[in-house]
Amino acid sequence: MIKPLFSNIVVAVSGSDASILAAKYAIVMAKLYRCRLSAAYVVDTATIRQLTLSKIFIQEESLDYEKSLEANGERYLSFVEELARAKGVKIEREMRRGAVYTEILGVADEKKADLIVLGGWEKDRSARDIISHAHREIMVNAKCSVFLVKEPSIDQIYKQA
Repeated sequence: MIKPLFSNIVVAVSGSDASILAAKYAIVMAKLYRCRLSAAYVVDTATIRQLTLSKIFIQEESLDYEKSLEANGERYLSFVEELARAKGVKIEREMRRGAVYTEILGVADEKKADLIVLGGWEKDRSARDIISHAHREIMVNAKCSVFLVKEPSIDQIYKQA
């Protein structure tokens, strides 16, 4: 008997359209293949620290920004939890602080993930932006497979699941 290719999925949630589509895809996968699913959101304190050090942010601004990112993260994780519940899928939430790729890889290790699901790049973003840097780092350094969702009809697939 062949062991399943994956039984623990971690999906990275950033609030971008692409990450919400990735979450829907991961929910459908978890339902079809009866996998454990975790959604991880990272408050990117590494970038905030860089902006503060380079004097783009003053300390007060960086604290406000961090708080707003945290509030956004709670909202996005709750939304993804609702999406999962609607499909009868149990999901674990993880809110982390730090560098996006380091924390996503950390969650994957802790959850013994055999698959990390990421959203495909946004159409209006440059290939050199912060999220694609995080994607590259995850792809290069992950100990498990990484799946990049670029499924244009995921909404219909999710609805039918």
